[in-house]
Amino acid sequence: MDYRSTVAQGPSLSQLTADALMLVLTGDLSKTADPVLDQLIRDAIVNGDFELKGGRCLYVHRPVGVKAARLVLLVAADASPKAFKAAVVKGLAQIKDLGAAHVAVAGAAGLGLTADHAQSLVLGVSDATYIYRHTKPTAAKPGMLKKMSLVVPQDAASTVKTGLAQGQAVAEGVTLARELGNRPANYCTPTYLASEAKRLAKEFPHIKTEVLDRPALEKLGMGSFLSVTNGSVQPPKFIILRYNGAAASQAPLVLVGKGITFDTGGISLKPGAGMDEMKFDMGGAASVLGTFRAVAELKPKINLIGLVPTCENMPSGASTKPGDVVTSMSGQTIEVLNTDAEGRLILCDALTYAERFKPAAVVNVATLTGACVVALGHVHSGLYCADEPLAQALLNAGMHTQDTAWRMPMDEEYGESLKSNFADMGNVGGREGGANTAAVFLSKFTKAYRWAHLDIAGSAWKSGGAKGGTGRPVGLLTRFILDQAGAGKDAIAPLPAKLVKPVARKTVRRG
Repeated sequence: MDYRSTVAQGPSLSQLTADALMLVLTGDLSKTADPVLDQLIRDAIVNGDFELKGGRCLYVHRPVGVKAARLVLLVAADASPKAFKAAVVKGLAQIKDLGAAHVAVAGAAGLGLTADHAQSLVLGVSDATYIYRHTKPTAAKPGMLKKMSLVVPQDAASTVKTGLAQGQAVAEGVTLARELGNRPANYCTPTYLASEAKRLAKEFPHIKTEVLDRPALEKLGMGSFLSVTNGSVQPPKFIILRYNGAAASQAPLVLVGKGITFDTGGISLKPGAGMDEMKFDMGGAASVLGTFRAVAELKPKINLIGLVPTCENMPSGASTKPGDVVTSMSGQTIEVLNTDAEGRLILCDALTYAERFKPAAVVNVATLTGACVVALGHVHSGLYCADEPLAQALLNAGMHTQDTAWRMPMDEEYGESLKSNFADMGNVGGREGGANTAAVFLSKFTKAYRWAHLDIAGSAWKSGGAKGGTGRPVGLLTRFILDQAGAGKDAIAPLPAKLVKPVARKTVRRG
C-alpha cells in the first residue's frame, strides 16, 4: 500500500483527485470550509439521512460538485486518534469491495490531525485489508485499493508525513508477526523462525542474526530450556538478533520473546478442544521479529538485542515429567510440577543469557498464562514491572499506539506458592493469581537489570470467526524503542552497580 500526505484545505477539498473521499467529522466539528461539501452535509442532516453522532456513516455515489466519484461521511466519537482510526476503518468497509484504487481521507476543519492520527490510519487500513493466504489457495483476492492519502493543511504536512512513515514501518512489522502466528505449526517450526530471522538480516544490513543449536545450548547450561524440547523431534533454536544504531558504548535494550511453536502441554496434556490455537504460543517471538522489522525500517539511534528461545512442547517417552527437577542456566534448580507451564522454563534461561549484554533494560514478551486472559480479557496486555520509569515508558507507548497494557501486581507474596521441597523453586503455584505467580517466577532470573514482563496471552491472537494473530504488541514495543532513542539523557539507563543483585551461580550435579 502506498501512503502519502496531500496538502489541501478550503474549497479545494471537493476537487481532490481520488477514486473516493472519506470525510471524518465529529459532533462538534462538522464543517470543512468547502462550500460544496458543507452544503451536502447540511442537506443530508436536514433530510434525515445523516446524524452527527459517533459511529454514523453515509455513502454518497457521484455527488454533484465533488470530483471523487465516491464520498463517505463519517462521524468519529471524538477527535482522538483512536476514534479517528475506528471511523476510517468503518468507512473503508463501505468502499473496499468497490472500484476505488485511491482513497483520500480528510478531517473536518479544526480536527487537528497529528502524527498519531496518521499512524492510526495506516495501522487501521493495514489491519482491515490483511488476508492470510499462505496455506489457503481459495483466500479472497486482494482488493482494488492501492493508495491512501491523508489530506491536511500545509502546516501539518511534515508532522503527518512522519506519522505515515512510522505507521507504515509498524504495519510491516505487525503483518510479519501476524503471518508468523497464522502459519500452521507444521510450517512455522523453530527452524522456520530461525530462517525468518536470517532473512531479516539479509534484507536489512543493520540487523545481525545468530542461531544457536542444541550443542551450544547444552554448553551454556540451558537445562531449563532444553527440558521443554525433550519430547519433540523438532530441534530447538536460540535466536539472537542485533540492531546497532548507536555507539557501541551505549547500553542496549533487550527484547526476549517466547517461541513455543506448538504447545500440547507436554505430559500435562491440554484438553483437545481449542488446542489448534496453541500454534499462536510463539506470539512473543513473532512480536520480537516484527519489532525488529519495524526498527530496521525506521533506523532509530539506539542499540537493540532480540533473544528468541524457540521449540515445541510435545509428549513422548523422552518428555520431561511432572516432578522432574531441571537446572537452569543461572544454576537455580526448578521442580517441574506442570509441564504445561513451559514458557517460563524457556524464558528463564534467555533472561539469564541477557545479562551478558549489560542492558539498559530487558522486556520479555510471552503468551504466558491463561490466568492473564481471565483477568484482562482480550483488551490489554498484562504488564508486570517493579521499575517505575520503565513501567511508565511502556504504558505510555501503549497508549500512544492503541496497543495498550495494564499494570498488574507482582508482590513477593505471590512467590510463596513456588516453594519446593526438592528444588530451589517449583514452576507453578496454585490457580489463584497464576499470571502474577508466573511473573514472580521470571523475576528470580532478572536481578541484574531493569526488567518488565508483558503477558500477551489475551492480546496476541483472536478466536472464533475472526481467528488469527493480531501482531500485538509490535506497536507498543516499536514506540517504546523510538521514545527511548529520542529521550537523550532521560532514556532508561542500566541499574547502578550497587543495586545490581546478580543471581548466585551454583554448581549442580546433573543426572
